[in-house]
Amino acid sequence: MQESKINDFVVRFANVNGTGSASANALFTKAVFRMGVPVTPKNIFPSNIQGLPTWYEVRVSEKGYLGRREGVDLIVAVNPQSMKRDYADVKPGGYFVYDSTKPLPPNYDRTDLTHLGIPMTELCNANYTDARQRQLFKNIVYIGALATLFDIEFSVLEGLIGEQFKGKEKLIEPNIKALNLGVDYVKENFDHPFSLRVERRDLLSDKILYSGNSACALGAVYAGATVAAWYPITPSTSVVDAFAKYCSKYRVDPETGKNNYAIVQAEDELAAIGMVMGAMWNGARAFTATSGPGVSLMNEFLGLGYFAEVPTVLIDVQRTGPSTGMPTRTQQSDILLAAYASHGDTKHPLLFPASPKECFEMTVDAFDLTERLQTPVIIMTDLDLGMNDHISEPLTWDDSRVYDRGKVLTSAQLDKIYHAMSNGNGNGNNVEAQPDQEAEHAGDFLEQFNSKWGRYLDIDGDGIPYRTIAGTNPTRAASICAARESVRSAGPSTKAWTSGTADAAECSRCGSFADQGRAQCEAAESQNTEFPSTAAWF
Repeated sequence: MQESKINDFVVRFANVNGTGSASANALFTKAVFRMGVPVTPKNIFPSNIQGLPTWYEVRVSEKGYLGRREGVDLIVAVNPQSMKRDYADVKPGGYFVYDSTKPLPPNYDRTDLTHLGIPMTELCNANYTDARQRQLFKNIVYIGALATLFDIEFSVLEGLIGEQFKGKEKLIEPNIKALNLGVDYVKENFDHPFSLRVERRDLLSDKILYSGNSACALGAVYAGATVAAWYPITPSTSVVDAFAKYCSKYRVDPETGKNNYAIVQAEDELAAIGMVMGAMWNGARAFTATSGPGVSLMNEFLGLGYFAEVPTVLIDVQRTGPSTGMPTRTQQSDILLAAYASHGDTKHPLLFPASPKECFEMTVDAFDLTERLQTPVIIMTDLDLGMNDHISEPLTWDDSRVYDRGKVLTSAQLDKIYHAMSNGNGNGNNVEAQPDQEAEHAGDFLEQFNSKWGRYLDIDGDGIPYRTIAGTNPTRAASICAARESVRSAGPSTKAWTSGTADAAECSRCGSFADQGRAQCEAAESQNTEFPSTAAWF
C-alpha cells in the first residue's frame, strides 16, 4: 500500500517536443496554484525545434519547498524515446502513467510501483476526426485523468480553459470534452482519489504565478519603451515575444489603430543593439534582450555606449557556457562578461532580479538609470527565472511615478544659454520670455554653464553632462557659440570632438580647431548670421 502524500509530491511529464504538451502541462500547474497550494514547474527541454524528448517537472509542496528534489512520485510517460529512462526514475511506491493503446514491453515489470494505463490515443481517435486535434487533445485527456486521481476540483480546470480560450469560444467545448474523457476513464477503471492528493489551502491568496521574461517585458511597457530590436536566442526570445503581445494591447492608438511601437528582428545581435542605441539617442526608450553569446557580440557597441554616453538597456537571460554552450540549461555565467563588456576601462551597472516582481521593477528602474547615468544598464536574469513560472508577490505600479529622463535640456533652456552667451551674461537675465520657459529647471541651474556649452561639458562635477534629445532646437542643440570673443570660454568646447592639434589655428568666435567648422563660423560672423550647427561638420 502506497504512503499517503497530501500536497507534497513531484510529478513529471515526459513528452515529445513540439506536440502541444506545454500548455496542457501548465494547466496542471495552474490548477494546483488555484487551489491555494505552493507549486513550482521546471521546463527541461532539448536544444532543437521539435522531435527530441522534453520534460516538465512540477513540485507541489505545502511547506513551500519549491526547488527540484531527487525522485519522481508520478510520471506521465507518453514519449517512447525516453520511456525506459522515465520508468527507471519513478521512486519505489510511485506511479507510472502511460498510453495503454499499445501494451507495455515485457521488461516493464517493476513490482515496487503502480502502473496506470490510459488508452489516450484510442480515446482521441474515437472522439475526434482531425489528426491535429487527436494529437493535441491526448495531452488534455491525461490532465483530466490526473485531476480525478489527485482530487483536483474540476471547476478549477473549467475556469482555466475558459480563461485560456477567451475570445476563441469554439475551442472551449472540445477541450472540456477531452478533460471529461480522462475523468470518465479513471472513474470507470481505477480507485480514486489515490495516495497522492491535492487538498485546497489558502496559502497563495495574494500571490501570482508568472515568468521572469514576461515580467521584464511588462516592465519595459510600463517604463515607456516603444522600440525593441533583437536577434532570437534562447532563453531570451520570449522577452520580446511577450513585449509584442503587451504592445499589441497597450501601444495601439485607439483612434487610428496605428501601432505606437516598433519591434525589429535584426540580422544579428550587433545590429540589434546598434538599433537600440540609435533609438535611445533619438529620444525613444528602447531595449534588446539576449543571452551570453549575444553579449559577446555586443561588446563593441556596449563600449561605444559607455564611451559616447548613450543610454542603452540590455536584458541578459543567461544560459550555460562557454561559447554557444547549452542554450536550454540555466547558469549565471555572464556576470564578469557583462560587468566589464568592451575592451577595457568600462564598468557597467548591473541589476540582479530574483523574482518576477523584481524583474518587473528592475526593468522599469533600468530605463530611468540608463538615462540618468547616460550609460548602458544590463539586467541579469537567467533561464530558470526567465522561462519558468514562479510564485511571486503581485506586481504594483505607482500612477504618480514620473520617468527620469536624466539631464536633458529643453528648447527653452538652450535659448537661455545661447542668449546669455550672446549678451555676455552668464545667468541669462536679459533673455526674453520663451513660449515654454516655465519648463522644469529652466532657471537658476543654467547659471552653472557660465557662458559655456559642450555635449560632454561637466558643469556641476558629477561626471554626467547635459544632453539634448535629437530634434530639440536643432540650430542650438549641437553647438552654442558665443557671439563675442570677450565671453568665449577659456577652453574651446569643441576641441575634444575634433581632430585638430593644439597649435592649429583656433576660431576666435567658437574656439573650434576643425578647419571646416572654423571656416563656416568665420564666414557666418562676417555676414552677421547665426553660427551654423556643428552637426554639418561630422
